Amino acid sequence: MAEFFQFEADFIDSLRCIPMQVRCHLDTCGIKLKLSDWNQLTQTEREQLVELPCTTDREVLIYRQHIQDLILQRTGKAVGELAIDPKPPWMDAHNIPETVQTQAGEFGVTISSTQWQQLSPLQRFALIKLSRSGHENRNFPRAIAEFNLSSHD
Repeated sequence: MAEFFQFEADFIDSLRCIPMQVRCHLDTCGIKLKLSDWNQLTQTEREQLVELPCTTDREVLIYRQHIQDLILQRTGKAVGELAIDPKPPWMDAHNIPETVQTQAGEFGVTISSTQWQQLSPLQRFALIKLSRSGHENRNFPRAIAEFNLSSHD
């Protein structure tokens, strides 16, 4: 099932940018997808990549093969690959990455362990991605507000 965040609302209808759910799937299956390659896909193909499950080992393999085939068909080039983290930080509900705490601190927010644990893996993934150096962080404060992290517990 598709899960979009409010901070993605400005591009979800057109899917002109890669939504967090797909970005999480890509990291899970070890695919590095450029926005230019994403934009070669049809609207239907983008929607399929949003809807396809990518949780079990089998689903991850199917998702990976599907996107490899799509990009090869559309661009004539093989898609980039990433190392797959066997213990991705967004699946760890007990350790808040330092980059997330640092970025939150820049907005005057401290994320508690309890708050971090209550987030879904996709919400944690979004905060991790939005807090990376070199990333456009304008959506980080939007995500903090959307996930109700701006207040302390």
